Amino acid sequence: MTAGASALSLPALFSYGLFGLPLAMLALPIYIYVAPFYAQRSSLDLAQIGAVLLAARIAAAFIDPALGAWMARGGRSYAVYIGAALPLLLLGFGALFHPPSLSHGATLAWFLAALLLVYGAYGLAGIAHQSWGAALSQARAQRARVAAVREGCGLLGVILAAGLTSVLGYDGLSLAFAACLLATGALLLARAPRPALRSAGDVVAGGGWKVPLRQRAFRWLFAVLLVNGVAAAIPATLFLFFAGDYLRLGHYAGPFLIVYFCAAAASMPLWVALARRFGEARAWGGAMLLAASVFVWAYGLGAGAAWGFASICLLSGLALGADLALPPALLAGLIGATGHAGRHEAAYFGWWNWGVQMSLALAAGIALPLLAWLGYVPGSSKGLPALSAAYALLPCALKLLAALLLWRAPLQHIYSNSGFSTDGATPCQQAAS
Repeated sequence: MTAGASALSLPALFSYGLFGLPLAMLALPIYIYVAPFYAQRSSLDLAQIGAVLLAARIAAAFIDPALGAWMARGGRSYAVYIGAALPLLLLGFGALFHPPSLSHGATLAWFLAALLLVYGAYGLAGIAHQSWGAALSQARAQRARVAAVREGCGLLGVILAAGLTSVLGYDGLSLAFAACLLATGALLLARAPRPALRSAGDVVAGGGWKVPLRQRAFRWLFAVLLVNGVAAAIPATLFLFFAGDYLRLGHYAGPFLIVYFCAAAASMPLWVALARRFGEARAWGGAMLLAASVFVWAYGLGAGAAWGFASICLLSGLALGADLALPPALLAGLIGATGHAGRHEAAYFGWWNWGVQMSLALAAGIALPLLAWLGYVPGSSKGLPALSAAYALLPCALKLLAALLLWRAPLQHIYSNSGFSTDGATPCQQAAS
């Protein structure tokens, strides 16, 4: 079924968006659990784990734009790429969280190789899935709904992963991930609405991968993504260390994550409504200010402050809903405004995922070795002031910088199918000027 604006019913949206659930079930472990997992179950120290994460994420970051350009040139259906990614995702997850007993050096190599496989497969599936959604509709209300349904399903996957890990451990999580991946992948490939088949001739010869970087609005949005991404990735990387060693509440880590992501899921309709009224950029900027004003209070918490930290998780989770739903919708609008809808989505999302991976790489590659240098030792009381400052204060400063960049960015004139912005210039002129 080829999608049009009238075809995006709720069942059609969910048949597309539910594939975000297993992708998020994979994302939570590789972004939050993997560092503590290898710190506790291998001979690797924190600096080595941070170095491997940095190397793998930088490699993945450079793979993603190449994948996006390859997809954009190929002219194949996005379903083809998702079908190819399914077995790779299953293999990579199993290798990462079920490593064999090896020597120190072999464990380091296994960790790196498993991460590269996971990131490559995740990039292939993620770029194809996001591009598929961006190509379904350029109507402003529709593109926000598409992104919100996809990211809302992703939040359900995160909540499910957090709960299963707390109750059943990594074995239970692995089985649930495999079942959800195969079920939602089959639903996506069989029932989801499909955009019109792209033609390789639609791509600018020899320069498809460079097309996004020629757009001034995209360069601004990309800068916002990087800064805001690092702000989000630092507490994600340090969450289990902060909850366990600083707050002494490691046994509540799963419930804290569930509160955080449930709040984000509940806030999705609100952010979609605010984006419809004020625009995605203004709504997203407001969410950044909310996140910074709430999260800074984590620095003042003491050991055992369960209710205080739960409140911070709840309120900052509300802001997370905007971080998930609005940037992809804003990017989809930018793609349409530049006249590249139906042709270059994969190239845009390839660079977009490059930014996401670089944010994660910087967070892990800087925060973990820095904390090790400052004397923090996981599982002990050493270096806890440095851990608290890195977890709570640094992300808030970066959030404020991202909000400032977004406020100055030329993004407010990205509107829907009207073809004109409020000052009379065409969207293409606004984005490329």
